[in-house]
Amino acid sequence: MKLFNFTIVKLTICLIAGIIASYFIDISREILFLLVGVISLFLILSYSHSKRRKKSLYTFGILTYAIFILIGILSSHIYDETNRTSHYINSNFNTLDYQSFSFTIAKRLKPDKYNNKYIVEIQDLNDHSTSGKLLMNLKLDSLNSMLQIGDSYYVISKLSEVIKPKNPFQFNYNAYLKQRNIHHQFFANHTELLKLSNTNTNISSYADQIRTLVNTKLKQNGFKTETLSIINALILGQRQDISVETYNNYVNAGSIHILAVSGLHVGIIFILLVFILKPLHRIKHGKHIYKPILILLFLWGFAFVAGLSPSVTRAVTMFSIITTAQFLKRPTNIINTLSISAFILLLFKPIYLFDVGFQMSYLAVFAIVIIQPRLVKLWDPKNLVANKLWEIATVTIAAQIGVAPISLFYFHQFPGLFFISNLVIIPFLGAILGFGILIIVLALFNILPSFLGKSYEFLIDSLNNFVAWVAQFESFLFRDISFSILQVLSSYLVIIAGLWYWNHKSAKSLQLVLMSVLVFSLSLVYDKYTSSSNEFVVFNKSRATILGEKTNNHFNVYHNLDSLSLKKDKAIINYSVGNFIESKQSKSLNSVYSFNDKIILVIDSLGIYQSKLKQPDYILLKDSPKLNMDRLIDSLQPKQIIADASNYKSYVNRWKLTCEEKNIPFHSTYEKGAFIIKD
Repeated sequence: MKLFNFTIVKLTICLIAGIIASYFIDISREILFLLVGVISLFLILSYSHSKRRKKSLYTFGILTYAIFILIGILSSHIYDETNRTSHYINSNFNTLDYQSFSFTIAKRLKPDKYNNKYIVEIQDLNDHSTSGKLLMNLKLDSLNSMLQIGDSYYVISKLSEVIKPKNPFQFNYNAYLKQRNIHHQFFANHTELLKLSNTNTNISSYADQIRTLVNTKLKQNGFKTETLSIINALILGQRQDISVETYNNYVNAGSIHILAVSGLHVGIIFILLVFILKPLHRIKHGKHIYKPILILLFLWGFAFVAGLSPSVTRAVTMFSIITTAQFLKRPTNIINTLSISAFILLLFKPIYLFDVGFQMSYLAVFAIVIIQPRLVKLWDPKNLVANKLWEIATVTIAAQIGVAPISLFYFHQFPGLFFISNLVIIPFLGAILGFGILIIVLALFNILPSFLGKSYEFLIDSLNNFVAWVAQFESFLFRDISFSILQVLSSYLVIIAGLWYWNHKSAKSLQLVLMSVLVFSLSLVYDKYTSSSNEFVVFNKSRATILGEKTNNHFNVYHNLDSLSLKKDKAIINYSVGNFIESKQSKSLNSVYSFNDKIILVIDSLGIYQSKLKQPDYILLKDSPKLNMDRLIDSLQPKQIIADASNYKSYVNRWKLTCEEKNIPFHSTYEKGAFIIKD
């Protein structure tokens, strides 16, 4: 493997190192620019000397790497919008007070049970011009249509922080949004929004109008909602309308990547464009000027319509580099192309580095490029059909090897039937995409024959039914797999060492494989050791009580849920996966617990407790007991009182005030999340 022989690969790694370093190093923008300038000066001097002395060549190399690390830090600093004086977060506003502000709709997100969700760009706050992004939660209303991207509104509402995780190992949506420059949210309903006359007609709004027009035309041709949601995902890059059941089927079948516009989709469109524009070869400059320019325009137009997701942006950037190389009559190398595309994207949008789709997209392509050519040589079937199926199989296996470790880390499951689902779907995906594009074009011109529309709908239904059939074999879906970041890194070390041995077949390369396996084994031991602590947890669960007692890697769960609810409860699943729990036991709730020489008294809705009980360290209030808090504190003298989310909020607020008067620490899981007692 000569991966690191490419200069752009080394520079991209330095840029990535700088982006990661920016989260640990706090340097002002002025100092960063100064450092870049000074090192650039030394770089120029070093370059002039490097022609005469070999030692200066090494200095030149080190300075080059250093400057690209600094560029990575600088790009992260520039991307962080809070560093701008105009950002609304630098204004003086109180989250407890109502604020008046105007905003423009920037992006539509997947709705939840109660609200449609939008990313909006704030224009002014309390009559002061500002900038920045907010999350808008707009109450669901069947009488009003979805808001259009580019439309501007005025509203009076409170700006609040997005709720932080309330239970251990829960997905941190607050941190996720902050990485994307969204620091606050607000709630509103349609009647509170005042539409402004000015409309921000940018590229995103035009792309949204095109998507809306496509959906309108397809609805007029009788396409069902479920079929439309798949067309939107496959071709238009919008997955917001896919039902939870359909989405889960694709996840469990190992085919969710099909619903994300990526290199496969863009590659098919690229091939179609090359074929359609072939007549341009007949005219002067048609092949090397007009054709590449038109391909670039079409590809980036498609990328904008598809929402510029990391996967589609990566793919379009790659094919743009290939097209540009053809225009310049230069040879291309896939490793160089991948690295250049990653470098460009991360330079302008460093947050992509932490995007799951971006990571999996590049890992899959790198794995296909490096591993697939080696796998395909293992068997050479003479039959043409068998040969093509073997090629698809090796691509699928290579991609899975590339993404498996990071997929286990993020999603903690592995679809055992991914091989079958992809082997069946991928050969037909080109036809599905090509047919879909034809359907959209014909529908836009109002010339879509009914039989073609029905045929395509049948094709999509067949795809969904096949995926649902594969997903039903739950015994082949391995869930709740504990996998840490250390295991991810050591897994990739094993993969790299294995490939190195495959290439060289030497004693040293075998030693490298054995050492990488040892490192992976040590990561397992380390993770088990660090998770072998003891703790008692009061989880935050609405209208229920869940307590957990962890002893090393065994977990006792005390609860008042039915068996099905307990099995599906995310708080318990996340805790078990995050703590590498090996055994778990379900038990009914007790009135008293003893943990690490500490007594926890539980008082339920009856409000009955023994006043002569030995002084408890903690009192847990659940199910809204009607009691006199002053008398409770005076008689039992606890060190701390806890109220979980099974209580009425009005009761919790009243108890909190009493505890403050009595100088007793009070913990509400509504506000502070799960309460944890460690050994």
